[in-house]
Amino acid sequence: MALTLTYGMAAPTNMPSAPRPGEARLRPKDREDIMGKRIAVVGVGALGGYVGGYLAQNGHDVTLIDMWPENIEAIRTRGLLLDGVTPEEKFTVTKAKTMHLTELQDLSRQKPIDIAFVAVKSYDTEWATAMIRQYLSPDGFVVSLQNCLNEERIAGVVGWGKTVGMVASLISVDMYEPATIRRTVAKGGDKHTVFRVGEVHGRITKRVEELREMVGMIDSAKTTTNLWGERWSKLCQNGMKNGVSAATGLTGSDCDRNDTIRRFSIQLGGEAVRIGQALGYHIEKIGKMEPETLARASENDKAALDEIEAILRPGSNTNPNPRADIQRPSMAQDIRKGRRTEIEFMNGYIAERGAYIGVKAPAHVKLTEIVKKVERQEVKAAPALLGG
Repeated sequence: MALTLTYGMAAPTNMPSAPRPGEARLRPKDREDIMGKRIAVVGVGALGGYVGGYLAQNGHDVTLIDMWPENIEAIRTRGLLLDGVTPEEKFTVTKAKTMHLTELQDLSRQKPIDIAFVAVKSYDTEWATAMIRQYLSPDGFVVSLQNCLNEERIAGVVGWGKTVGMVASLISVDMYEPATIRRTVAKGGDKHTVFRVGEVHGRITKRVEELREMVGMIDSAKTTTNLWGERWSKLCQNGMKNGVSAATGLTGSDCDRNDTIRRFSIQLGGEAVRIGQALGYHIEKIGKMEPETLARASENDKAALDEIEAILRPGSNTNPNPRADIQRPSMAQDIRKGRRTEIEFMNGYIAERGAYIGVKAPAHVKLTEIVKKVERQEVKAAPALLGG
């Protein structure tokens, strides 16, 4: 099957994690080999720290690498505290190795890295990948554990053969102080698959099966032959939530409670779906929303709108993974911390791809402009910015 890497098109189907004929199968020895692999997590924020912390707690050889000195020092001093919505999810990780960027040269005297998870913000992707590249083992590779579509940026540094994608869906984690990470939604379990691991070429390989095995100890996981469709689905989801919360200053749930803001989010989702379809992606379900239904909802199809609103509205029985009221998407957390956002790589990217393919995205253009103004402190985040 042909693969157009520029746009990231791949096979338009998903494969379950259970092996089928022709798929890579993990033997007992393979599972032993997994535990012997050296893992680095570059970017120990909410998601990188959560995944890296769990892997270390499960016995993997993990080195956490971060640019924030206070974070690394706190992990070394008191461990990495992980928390969730159940008592069992609260524990302190003390088994992970830690490293600040200034100490990275020490890796040259250690065993090479077999798997490097890049979990930095999208705008830091290239330099973070270049930094870890020289410490990879001959068969080592880089996994994008990020929002947005960054596989092409990673491949530009290490090559497509050393690039793997991992989508974390509806995971909702935040780091509200150094060495402290909180998950604000229940684990997906058999209701929702959180981790989706795939090759850029769409085939199921031994290494993606190994990754699925690793993160499957954290939450539900599967391999996918449709990485790009999964990525665009997650981009649609993020495009509906992150910038909206950043622009309004509201939590994710409060955004969905506000009728005007919820309708604006639906418009964002519909535009993103139509652009993805025009680009040739086979878009996976967006949470519990069918992409075509979401697109029609944004185009004033009443039946579709009623269905999507029933899913989005807090307290609905169809909401697949209700969030805690304190939950704020990562971009809203960035605004509160005075950090640069990923708006250009999210809504700005969607609008850019729309312009390329000839599909208008006025809601994404508007939101990108508003969030940039909030980021520059030209205006204060408020519901009124989106008419709410």
